[in-house]
Amino acid sequence: MIKLLLVPFLAVPYLFLFATVVGVLFTLNALRPARRFWPLVGAGFFASWLTGELAAHNIFWQGVLAALFIWAGGLDGWAGWVALGLALLSWGGLAVILVEARRARHVVEDALREGLGSSYRTEIGKELLALLEEPWSLRQRVMPLPIYDSRVEIQKNIVYSRAGGVNLRLDVYRPRDCPGKRPTVLHVHGGGWMIGSKDDQGKPLAYRLAAHGWVVVSANYRLSPRATFPDHIIDVKSAIRWIKEHGAEYCADPDFIVITGGSAGGHLASLAALTPNDPAYQPGFEGVDTRVQACVPFYGVYDFTDRKGIWKRSLLRVMLERFIIKRKMAEAPEVYEQASPMSRVRPDAPPFFVVHGARDTIVPVEEARLFVELLRGASRSPVLYAEVPGAQHAFEVFPSERGSHALAGVEAFLCWLYTRFRDEHDKHKQLVAAPSEQPAAAE
Repeated sequence: MIKLLLVPFLAVPYLFLFATVVGVLFTLNALRPARRFWPLVGAGFFASWLTGELAAHNIFWQGVLAALFIWAGGLDGWAGWVALGLALLSWGGLAVILVEARRARHVVEDALREGLGSSYRTEIGKELLALLEEPWSLRQRVMPLPIYDSRVEIQKNIVYSRAGGVNLRLDVYRPRDCPGKRPTVLHVHGGGWMIGSKDDQGKPLAYRLAAHGWVVVSANYRLSPRATFPDHIIDVKSAIRWIKEHGAEYCADPDFIVITGGSAGGHLASLAALTPNDPAYQPGFEGVDTRVQACVPFYGVYDFTDRKGIWKRSLLRVMLERFIIKRKMAEAPEVYEQASPMSRVRPDAPPFFVVHGARDTIVPVEEARLFVELLRGASRSPVLYAEVPGAQHAFEVFPSERGSHALAGVEAFLCWLYTRFRDEHDKHKQLVAAPSEQPAAAE
């Protein structure tokens, strides 16, 4: 009987070792996530994402767990001491991740200086500049979810179009005190063109911008396999049309629209920005001006043709052929070409700020590098690129250390653009209002 009672206590060092090995594996996967063996990529992504963006939280919980095991006798055997050594290594790895996260600020700042000029901050309006350094609150850092800001009000589920027998809806984030028309951002969610919604992505950016006086529109669109491309991009263009026609009713400025999105949303945002007024993607509203003033794609997909073999050993081609485009690339190469933002780069492209994680295992970072290279070679507008150190796919979905630096940089980019837009608009108004000077009549 006494031996049976002692068994759980004798097992504590081994339980401590087992739990620590699990923690070490999560830390190692965050530092070097699985990339080659596709069945492991999905699970590895989630583990890497949660560990990497919540590194401080993981240190805390692993520390609490280790303390409980030690209190329960976890060091009463060799296994417990091995576990303690492994725990220290795991915490060291998580500390490295935290240092990388802080480096994101410098990487983003370098991208802004390279793309806009070293003195870009002096060109931003003072009232906008004052808001850029505002950090996430302590509560939001300790409890990343749910995301909330009392300065923001949300008008939800506004029907902006009906397509394929479905009412398409959007949400409008705006400041509670909303005087006049405000600069506007349209957010397009990701999810492989098949899942996801306006309710579960883009919230950190939406709340941040809306709290600082912007209007953010987050729209749903038809999803595959029920929808077939180009249904997705047609819906995104339709959301732009809604902002142009009805945005002013919600404080949105239809003359200043920036489009953004992540993953599949980054693809659709880029494609929309590079195909202004393309009638193929605007059936029934060909006459609507769907130009945007800038595009900020996060970890987007930019090439359906895989011209450089970046997507080898991935499921992208299979997914596109079976569920999204529903035609083999060999049968309809022009559809894949036209759907690729890399193929639509143009001299009059709007300004771009491309953001991608250096450790992205879902969309290879080489995809972003090639897109930026092609875009810079064609566009007359600024093309900024931030390769965020240590970042996984979807790294800014909640307000992590790394994500907050990236979003602050994006806001700086948008404020710089809006200041220039506003100054040019004011100059135009002054020219229109100035009386024409007529020569005095000869006596």
